[in-house]
Amino acid sequence: MIKNLGIGTGRRKTSVARVYVRDGSGKISINGKEINQYFPQIEHSLMVRQPLMVTAAENKFDVYINVYGGGIHGQAGACRHGLARALCQVDQANYTSLRSNGYLTRDPRMVERKKYGQAGARRRFQFSKR
Repeated sequence: MIKNLGIGTGRRKTSVARVYVRDGSGKISINGKEINQYFPQIEHSLMVRQPLMVTAAENKFDVYINVYGGGIHGQAGACRHGLARALCQVDQANYTSLRSNGYLTRDPRMVERKKYGQAGARRRFQFSKR
């Protein structure tokens, strides 16, 4: 039987990631794919790995992530947030380093809703004097 050491839920924009941390050799799997397959851009895979780098746990744990909603960048941010929360469950000593780097804070920025009588959230329809 496989035992999860830590479970974390991460959110960013409209993306939600469920992260499971287990004992292992440093393998990261997202939606059943390897991290480099799921996030072909290095920028996004580095973003997901940041909490592991800060806590010096890159080769200690296997990470399994289920992520849905939003786009690629939002999903990478959600994975990072969830992984940071899961690492706090694994060892409470990780908390200060993760908090000081801002990985435990949920990014509150969301897309503003479209208002009625306007073309977008803030853009108005073209004004006609006559």
